[in-house]
Amino acid sequence: MTAIILESILTCPDCGFRKTETMPTNACQFFYECESCKTLLRPKSGDCCVFCSFGSVKCPPIQEARSCCGARTG
Repeated sequence: MTAIILESILTCPDCGFRKTETMPTNACQFFYECESCKTLLRPKSGDCCVFCSFGSVKCPPIQEARSCCGARTG
């Protein structure tokens, strides 16, 4: 079994600012405010959280191939 990665680099689609964040393991993160330009990031259609849409690593439930907050996998 592969270890779950808990850190992901979020990249703002508006200004390109990147920041490493620790992903929650017990909840989806639907909103994230860019530290640089203050854009409020929301998941793209079909994604369960901002990490799945804008992160370098998908959220822990998706890494484990299970559903995350009602989203479908695979």
